[in-house]
Amino acid sequence: MPPFRLKRYLITGLLTFLPLWVTLLVFKFVLGLLAGIGAPLVAALVGALALVAPHAADTLNQRGLVFVLALLLTLGALYLLGWLANRVIGQRLLDAFDGLLQRIPLVQTIYGGTKKLMAVLQNKPGGTQRVVLVDFPRPGMKVVGFVTRILVEEGTGREMAAVYIPTTPNPTGGYLELVPTDELTPTDWTMDQAMAFIISGGAVAPDNLPAPRHLSDRSP
Repeated sequence: MPPFRLKRYLITGLLTFLPLWVTLLVFKFVLGLLAGIGAPLVAALVGALALVAPHAADTLNQRGLVFVLALLLTLGALYLLGWLANRVIGQRLLDAFDGLLQRIPLVQTIYGGTKKLMAVLQNKPGGTQRVVLVDFPRPGMKVVGFVTRILVEEGTGREMAAVYIPTTPNPTGGYLELVPTDELTPTDWTMDQAMAFIISGGAVAPDNLPAPRHLSDRSP
């Protein structure tokens, strides 16, 4: 086989495999995170079962099986939590739980901040699009950011946007920047479109990008 053909086939195979590999990494991270939540309870149940039925406990105490059981347990708990959140009694219980957490200083800071972030990402802030483009890390280079809040600068009265800039392909990490609202480039992208753009490394994106405000203002 000629060397150039071998190289071409290897590159083609790599490019074909990469999307599947990235998808598997993302799913592995998410599923592992979910399974890790239910793993302690499954371990406790297996330990209790060992006192009554040792052989059954030994059968269940397999790494792969424990992972599946923990994942199913977590998914079931999340489904139940979502079901309760849509019921009046469930909402009252969640409100009471929130009130309890708000009385614990350090926990309230982390839990309250995370809950507010999840809430604001579901709604657009007044007068500003949720998904924007920001000059980062220098002028001329753009990144996708999510506006989480609008603040007013003391003295100048200038509006500043708190913008969360996620990383690729894992959007759970990123940067927080305070950017003047007049320096933001608004988009009509939905959250789903923006997340697909970030996770895919830009491969999944709308065909056109919005122009910066100083350029769009010049258009007739």
